Amino acid sequence: MPLRDLLLGLFVIAIWALNIIVIKVGVAELPPLLMTTLRFMLVAALLVPFYPVARVQLPFLLLLSVTFGSLHFALLFIGLEHAEAGTGALLVQMGTPFATLLAVIFLKEKLGPKRIAGLLLSFAGVVVLAGGPTLPSPLPLAILLCSAMGWAVSQLLIKRGPPIAPMALAGWMALFAVPQVALGSWLFESGQWQAMQQATWLGWGAMIYTAVMSSIVAYGIWYALLRRHPVNRVVPMTLLVPVLAVGLGALLMGDSLGVHKLVGGGLVIAGIALIVIRFRRRPRPA
Repeated sequence: MPLRDLLLGLFVIAIWALNIIVIKVGVAELPPLLMTTLRFMLVAALLVPFYPVARVQLPFLLLLSVTFGSLHFALLFIGLEHAEAGTGALLVQMGTPFATLLAVIFLKEKLGPKRIAGLLLSFAGVVVLAGGPTLPSPLPLAILLCSAMGWAVSQLLIKRGPPIAPMALAGWMALFAVPQVALGSWLFESGQWQAMQQATWLGWGAMIYTAVMSSIVAYGIWYALLRRHPVNRVVPMTLLVPVLAVGLGALLMGDSLGVHKLVGGGLVIAGIALIVIRFRRRPRPA
């Protein structure tokens, strides 16, 4: 990969790692479902007018708005309100093992020894994390793992769904997710108007960052890289996201770096690496 594209990839990784920290800052001032609603409204306003889709694609986008918008993003914002940034980032990475298992169950994909080892390492990492003091209480833990499952289901839907331009998918998914998440905020949260009035530039800046930088700028660059290079050269860079998020959480948020987080996180990342990285066999010399 040329140096320019490598630096662009690392820039995207930095955006996504910082996004975890930014969400933590945002939900400290705005209720999480309200912040998610505002985020989707901004994404939809910036993308939908410029990326039309066919009417036949709308049911698929509506379904994706449930799994990706409500289940993944909304639950991620709720879970991060009650979890350390680094721990939350590690737990959400379980979306990759979940997607692998779902592909085996529903798409009849086969598991080789390497991927089985990756799954075992990933789940062992969560067990190690569970023994440490940084793991959130059972409810936020379940919420973050459900968020990871929402991401996994969404990846399978995208894989099997109609071909839609990434920015169109992001915009219309956000548009359909707005009423769902807004209804959740209305039912389960209170003081939304007061929170918006009292939010500082940090809260509003966090919402704008998650919408513009994480959803539009980062994904725009990322899909451009995927068009120019083999998936196996681009996707493994995402393994740096939880590593950087853990470091930023400790540096910027004062999160702890205990042995359970380091060992458990290392196992999760190692397991995911075995799942996503394909190793080529060297040809034997004649």
